[in-house]
Amino acid sequence: MSSVLQAINSMMLDMLAAIARKDYEDRRNRQMQGIARAKAEGKYSGRRKDTEKRKIIASLLKSGHSYSDIQKMAKCSRHLIADGSAGICHITSVGVLLPKIVVFHTV
Repeated sequence: MSSVLQAINSMMLDMLAAIARKDYEDRRNRQMQGIARAKAEGKYSGRRKDTEKRKIIASLLKSGHSYSDIQKMAKCSRHLIADGSAGICHITSVGVLLPKIVVFHTV
């Protein structure tokens, strides 16, 4: 008799998991539809960039601090630091920060 109960319990858990997954997907779809509609109406522009934190990161990068130091001081992710450094400088193969130089080729 216990194997029958285990089978029923397993079936119920599978059913509840499927219902929960469908509910999650429906909510995500409705959210995406709402965002698309708000963007079309000009009411939604997404999350704003934290310009103050980016200024702090830029000044710390220019003064030569490492990513780890900046992470601790600014309390931010390495990705945000890398994003900020993309416009300021680039890292050479030996890890030295150099000013970013943009070269235009004319034909």
